[in-house]
Amino acid sequence: MIIQRYRYPFRFYFLSAAIPWFFWAIAAYLSRLENSADYLLQLSALGLLGLCGPIFVAGFFFLKDRELLNDLKKRCFNFKEPRKVYFALALLIMPGSILLAMAISLLFGHSIEQFAVTGSVSFTSGVFPAWFFLLVAPLLEELAWHTYGTDCLRQRFNLFYTSIIFSFYWAFWHVPLAFIEGYFHNNLLVEGLIYNLNFSLSIFPFVFIMNWLYFKTGRNILVPIVIHMCANFFNEIFATHPDSKVIQTGLLLIVCIVVIYRERDMFFKREDPSMS
Repeated sequence: MIIQRYRYPFRFYFLSAAIPWFFWAIAAYLSRLENSADYLLQLSALGLLGLCGPIFVAGFFFLKDRELLNDLKKRCFNFKEPRKVYFALALLIMPGSILLAMAISLLFGHSIEQFAVTGSVSFTSGVFPAWFFLLVAPLLEELAWHTYGTDCLRQRFNLFYTSIIFSFYWAFWHVPLAFIEGYFHNNLLVEGLIYNLNFSLSIFPFVFIMNWLYFKTGRNILVPIVIHMCANFFNEIFATHPDSKVIQTGLLLIVCIVVIYRERDMFFKREDPSMS
């Protein structure tokens, strides 16, 4: 099975944290200087370099192994007719969950104005337009997490433990971004503890759902890219109250539990035909 060739999880995940954290630590320091506006270009470059770190690590492992490289090429354009429903779900789950969450929030007294399309976002991104990071960050991340990262864990664990381990790692991976002034994760700290914790908790059902769709489509890399982009885009396009995002996490947890129950063999069996 080709999955057996994804054999270096510790190296991949260590380097995929160490490289971004190095650049983001410098960015965090510069962002807190009195004259931080003078370093806007440097801050933007450091943020982008950190984001690209895991891709460079994944690329290193693929370039070392021709079979892995061929597997990567095959998975980039793996469209199979019976699996169109899963591509549709990748497009619809995140916008559907945030819209439903906002609708539920109305029952608790929140404003219908949440449904307004604002045309703005809740964070800054240096010299880059904020929408650039909303759409490019998922592409850069998933070209690492779902090219080498998920598969090197799946080579050692069943899909349930793979998803749990990666969720903890991914939540931890974002931590340095909370110290860069004006970034999304820094703004979460300002909003309050419950909203900051909600972001970390929301990662778990999101990863389970994303991995489910990833393996249901034969490890198609475009699927996690699409669902990740939809999550970023639709959670920013509306004037969503932070409480609605907490409700969304609850909805995703329900979907996650149903998926795990219905797909018990996929999540708990050690071997899976989709990995061959």
